[in-house]
Amino acid sequence: MLSPQRLRVFQAVIAAGSVQAAARNLHYSPATVSQHLAALGRETGLQLFERDGRGIRPTSAGLALAEQSGAALAELGRLDRAVEDLRSRRSRHLAIACFSSVAKEWIPEVVRRVRQLDPAVTVEVSLNEPHSGRGRRPADLDIRNESLDESPESLDGYQRQGLGLDEFAAVLPRDHRLCAESAVALGQLAGEPWVDHDIYDSPTGRIILAGCQAAGFTPAYSARLDDHHAALSLIAAGLGVTILPQLALADLPRDVAVRPIHSPQVRRRIVAHIRCSSGSDPLVTAALDCLRDQAAELSAG
Repeated sequence: MLSPQRLRVFQAVIAAGSVQAAARNLHYSPATVSQHLAALGRETGLQLFERDGRGIRPTSAGLALAEQSGAALAELGRLDRAVEDLRSRRSRHLAIACFSSVAKEWIPEVVRRVRQLDPAVTVEVSLNEPHSGRGRRPADLDIRNESLDESPESLDGYQRQGLGLDEFAAVLPRDHRLCAESAVALGQLAGEPWVDHDIYDSPTGRIILAGCQAAGFTPAYSARLDDHHAALSLIAAGLGVTILPQLALADLPRDVAVRPIHSPQVRRRIVAHIRCSSGSDPLVTAALDCLRDQAAELSAG
């Protein structure tokens, strides 16, 4: 088994660019760092560095090991923290998976409420779009969005509970000709360049595409991104239009305008999946109540 400590020293040398710089950062002597590198080379049977003038540089094998070992060391760090929590009796966690706009708009109040119940709890939040992810704690609450036209999603080991609907609106450059109208038919955006903010095959992307197709067109994209904040900056620069759900319309750039859309109306359903083994946890109950309250405000707004 490879030594985690030697891997950490190895990573430090890669990051710092030299043995001397890594030694200063680690408060080791250069000789100690060199000994760790030599031992790691023997353990792996790989040449990890080669001479580069008066210094060294990583070989292709060294770079590959650095990339692979980074994730392993991160997992070990997480395990160390878990052990520390258990030793100090601070092992309470609430794990929440959600999409980005829920993380930004709803999760702060969720964290506030559950920590009022238990100030020692750690709330772990991970994004679930795309849904796969390594190293995550199994979510006690998994908040997802889905199309009203698709079969409701069920997760093994979870109970499903609807939170509410989220309506989409047109997002336009502020000087766009359609800003003169109080509402926009979706078909009026057919000839416009679109900025895609959801390049993965996620529910939001499918909902947008289905809405456009129902209006008789397929969007022609001027740019495709995987972050709606970045997409908004392109729209503010006049490079296209899009539609976004209400939950994603906070903190808009100054040069962006929003108009309701119709013909068709485009909406998504927001759903909480509660892990069956966590359903009776008071922290989960408090978090779910908080999510319901905020979803009700969204629907009423």
